Amino acid sequence: MSASRPLHFSKMHGAGNDFVVIDLRGGQPAPPAALVRTLGDRHFGVGFDQLLTIEDSHALDCVARYRIWNGDGSPAQQCGNGARCVAAWLRRDGAATGSRFRIDSPAGVIDVECLPDGRYSLGMGRPVFVPARVPFHAGGDAPVHELLVEGSPLRFGVASMGNPHAVVEVDNVDAAPVHRLGPALQARPEFPEGVNVGFAQVLARDRIRLRVFERGAGETLACGSGACAAVAVLVRQGRVDRAVQVELPGGTLAITWPADDAPITMAGPATFVFEGEFAVATP
Repeated sequence: MSASRPLHFSKMHGAGNDFVVIDLRGGQPAPPAALVRTLGDRHFGVGFDQLLTIEDSHALDCVARYRIWNGDGSPAQQCGNGARCVAAWLRRDGAATGSRFRIDSPAGVIDVECLPDGRYSLGMGRPVFVPARVPFHAGGDAPVHELLVEGSPLRFGVASMGNPHAVVEVDNVDAAPVHRLGPALQARPEFPEGVNVGFAQVLARDRIRLRVFERGAGETLACGSGACAAVAVLVRQGRVDRAVQVELPGGTLAITWPADDAPITMAGPATFVFEGEFAVATP
């Protein structure tokens, strides 16, 4: 009979983008990829879009560090909805006190503000459009690029929010071929690290609708970094203003980019769903 040990976790979501959060502070090792895949299975495990691990930070001004793991066990670089959930988890834990604090992410330090209405506002850094830094192998630094995808020209903008994004503007996001063009664009060799693909419908200068097909996760109900990238790309193309409500399938995020040389801020909810324990087999 094999032995097992309980792994405590929190199930959370940010605008429908759902996570399992585990505490690895104190020097505990990162979970092996096989365990991540098992936890992420919605039939045989717990189920999540990403796993978040809370860890000790080496940055003295940060209350903790977190890392992000996709359902296939691969590491991810950034997740805005996950960062809000980490912030809420640390507040509940007592590690973060006061209305403002900093957390350490795979893409750098994030400034957190706890808003009076219970939402969290995060400084997500400045968007990067230089193709080589996205990374995207393109012929120039243009607001709009075009590639043949499945035999047809596809126009899109690119940006990095600490992870790579391509943003396709569509007339109707409900009818957008997200599950066909998303993986097809991800597989293009011009994106050597893959890419998160957003499909954006502009409703007004201050409001868009968005669906995102993520690397390692597929389509999720919300993508915080994708919302930031969509607004940044559309601002650069002159399609929207600098304060935009982004309607995602799981909820709405408020994205603000005050100026080209300023960081983007994202405000949205973070919700605790339940606490649980998962039996992990021990060798």
